[in-house]
Amino acid sequence: MKMYKVGLPFIGISSLLLLLSPVANAADMPDMDHGNMDMSNMDMSNMDHSGMDMSDMDMSDMDHSKMDMSGMDMSDMDHSKMDMSGMDMSDMDHSGMDMSGMDHGSMDMSGMQGGKAPADARSPDYSNGVPYGRFGKPVMMGSLPLWGVSVDDLGYQFDDDQINYEFDTWYGTDSNRVTLRSEGSIQTKDDKEIDSLTSLSYWKPLSIFWNGEAGVAYDTENDKSAVMAGIAGTAPYFIETDARAYLYTDGQVRLDLGAEYEWRLDQHWVVRPELELTAFSKDDTDNGITKGFNEFEAEVRLAYETFSRQLAPYVGISYETALGNARDLRRQEDEAVDSSSVTAGVKFWF
Repeated sequence: MKMYKVGLPFIGISSLLLLLSPVANAADMPDMDHGNMDMSNMDMSNMDHSGMDMSDMDMSDMDHSKMDMSGMDMSDMDHSKMDMSGMDMSDMDHSGMDMSGMDHGSMDMSGMQGGKAPADARSPDYSNGVPYGRFGKPVMMGSLPLWGVSVDDLGYQFDDDQINYEFDTWYGTDSNRVTLRSEGSIQTKDDKEIDSLTSLSYWKPLSIFWNGEAGVAYDTENDKSAVMAGIAGTAPYFIETDARAYLYTDGQVRLDLGAEYEWRLDQHWVVRPELELTAFSKDDTDNGITKGFNEFEAEVRLAYETFSRQLAPYVGISYETALGNARDLRRQEDEAVDSSSVTAGVKFWF
């Protein structure tokens, strides 16, 4: 029988290869399934991740849906120095991860973007040094003083041979305005008499749908001045309503009530019915006035709006009648108690 002697170097190298073989197999885990891993009893509170570099880790094929992390305590973990900039987690499935037991109370997020901006982050006027150009610094439209003119009625009554008009102009802002308003009629025959009621008032919103007015007025029909106060706005069902009271220098009080509705047939054709009622506090036979309600006027117009609804020619029918004792007074003076007329005119604003 032959005896072979094996040298010690050969035995040492063989033993080293046998020891390294399991380690090499353990390091190669690309196909490992972490879905069934139970990490509920792992205590990672004392782990220091500050030096971990996870920038080259690819977790796109890892399935975390079945990982149970409910019992993991990460309250003392320091993630402040972990570099995860190169990690690709786009395909990771976290739908089944249970993190209800995690304690985030000790997490330090002071370095995350957010919070109050520094005082010098941008210029006070938010221009950042960029000029406003030839138009200047922008301002809110509600704070600018503006003006407007609205002519609600400029028409001719064929049967009465007279021109009726009603307009108002204003200057100011959305919260404070000065308004000049006038309405009346001009006779086109005989003595060419002009009857008008003109007022200069201060206008201010009272609520969302109502505005208040207060000022002075002058009535050419009785040649007297008055103090005026009124309210105008939109009543329910979009009925434009106004009520104005006038206190004359002789103690007479006049009350004008009006209501108008806009029935739009399409984008251009509009039907506008309008009602007006006038009452006085005492008799004034010299000017044809009796105590109580004196006049009632009604008019229906068919208008066609053009030029962005700023111009609206119209045709219509108007009706006027005396009320109460004013009917007897008109009969005594041989004046018509009732009258009706075809009217045509225009309504515009700018």
